[in-house]
Amino acid sequence: MTTRIILSATCLCATLLAASLAAQQPQSTTTPKPSPKDTEVWEPEPRVVSPGATIAEPPSDAIVLFDGKNLDEWVNVKGGGPAGWTVADGVFTVNKPVGNIQTKRSFGSYQLHIEWRVPANITGKDQARGNSGLFLASTGGGDAGYELQILDSYSNRTYSNGQAASIYKQAIPLANAMRKPGEWNTYDVIWTAPGFNADGTLRSPARVTVLHNGVLVQYGYELTGETVYIGKPSYKAHGPTPIKLQAHGDPSEPLSFRNIWLRELK
Repeated sequence: MTTRIILSATCLCATLLAASLAAQQPQSTTTPKPSPKDTEVWEPEPRVVSPGATIAEPPSDAIVLFDGKNLDEWVNVKGGGPAGWTVADGVFTVNKPVGNIQTKRSFGSYQLHIEWRVPANITGKDQARGNSGLFLASTGGGDAGYELQILDSYSNRTYSNGQAASIYKQAIPLANAMRKPGEWNTYDVIWTAPGFNADGTLRSPARVTVLHNGVLVQYGYELTGETVYIGKPSYKAHGPTPIKLQAHGDPSEPLSFRNIWLRELK
């Protein structure tokens, strides 16, 4: 009996030792060697968009809002009739007594290119010098909406959140890239429209990135609501909206615009 127990214990120890040694041996792997193709994604294939010949010219998928010929894409905010601003020599000029104009079409998120010029003979100072506004989304009459300020900010000091390229009364531009009066300025805008829940509450705020004459002046700024002259910004629910240009009531000489086009972002 004793001999059998000793033999059994010896066999058990040998078995355990063999198992331990086997566990310490490197295990063979069947994992395939990584390949560059593992991270290649072929679908969907981006659609082809032909760029313009210059940065100012519209790409092939753009909606041209002003081509130098007419204001057929625009209406007067008061009553929705013809825009009523002056078109000549490939540009159009603000007609202050007529009031604001806006696009016939409504948009959500988009990429926008627009060029504007303060006249060389501009007079006035502060906010009364070449004042206008690009409303990235017009939510009603007057100045309702979200305004990217247009102003002569070339050697013309005003409050920082009201100078050219500010999100009016909300966001100071990162730089003053203004050209002198008589020269053309450009805004290139990426606008992300706000989103709203079914009950009208805000789901996601509006965001905007702006280049002024090729200089980054607003970088993914999240708006706290519509821009207002007095008081604090707030949101009210809306869907796609027109884009509006302001006929500001200051007495300075009126601005002009040209080369306006837009790409809708889905």
